[in-house]
Amino acid sequence: MTASVRVCFFRWKWIVYPLSSIFEEFAIKIIKTVKEIQTRSEMLRKEGRVISFVPTMGFLHEGHLALLREGRRLGDDLILSIFVNPTQFGPGEDYESYPRDFEKDFELARKEGVDVVFTPTKDELYGDRFQTHVALESLTKHLCGLSRPSHFKGVATVVAKLFNIVKPHIAVFGQKDFQQLAIIRQMVSDLDFDIEIKGVQTVREKDGLAMSSRNAGLAPEQRKTALCLYSSLVKSRERIQEGEKNASALIQEMKVYIISRFETEIDYISICDPDTLDDVDKIERPVLIALAVKVGKTRLIDNMIISP
Repeated sequence: MTASVRVCFFRWKWIVYPLSSIFEEFAIKIIKTVKEIQTRSEMLRKEGRVISFVPTMGFLHEGHLALLREGRRLGDDLILSIFVNPTQFGPGEDYESYPRDFEKDFELARKEGVDVVFTPTKDELYGDRFQTHVALESLTKHLCGLSRPSHFKGVATVVAKLFNIVKPHIAVFGQKDFQQLAIIRQMVSDLDFDIEIKGVQTVREKDGLAMSSRNAGLAPEQRKTALCLYSSLVKSRERIQEGEKNASALIQEMKVYIISRFETEIDYISICDPDTLDDVDKIERPVLIALAVKVGKTRLIDNMIISP
């Protein structure tokens, strides 16, 4: 018997199978072109299969895996995209240094039962003459959109493109990027995409730090400092549940706490309406507390919905 065949005992007969056919049956399909993934999705839809989709920029961690598990639970076929989208990075941001490890990503995807990994190149998605973008009017003018004015135009554009390419029935996103999730839901509603958007709760390390691909850029001491984001949210939750209603007072307490930590620089801290993202002055109903903080050169975000 050579390396190219496998012998199996089946119903009292020995049958020789080419190993390549066995591997193809259980292997993840890697697709790099728009045409191929569109053709495959159209075929799956005609067969009546439900397509779940998890778009990512790769460097997968447990937070991404939670999305994949939800997608696996909800659909018949699970498609993962890995694409570091250049249009959502502003000048001087970390596009070139954004962590990448496709080999590890592929192995994690295999373990989670992903059927297809879509890995297009920048030229495949945008080309030389690309000139169409998706921009929302209101939701992008809050939180991260204030300091990253072009970011969500890039996010909305690439997600709209991926929806048209992959043709999913269900798409799964994490609530850690709360503003992104709100924007995608609004875009899907406004543009009448026939796609169900599912949000999955933030996955955290044992010490509370929200899982993020950017955590890999933290030095050991910075990693300890980064816990101040989650700690400040927990402290604010306790203060609200004790009866504090003044949003400005809470924000000031959070600022004092965070800037006292090593190598921190606050981008924003906001207490806002979870639906509109408009700032709230008096806390009388559930609010979103969201913040972005640089620890060293690494920009981290976190959030929590808190009821008084």
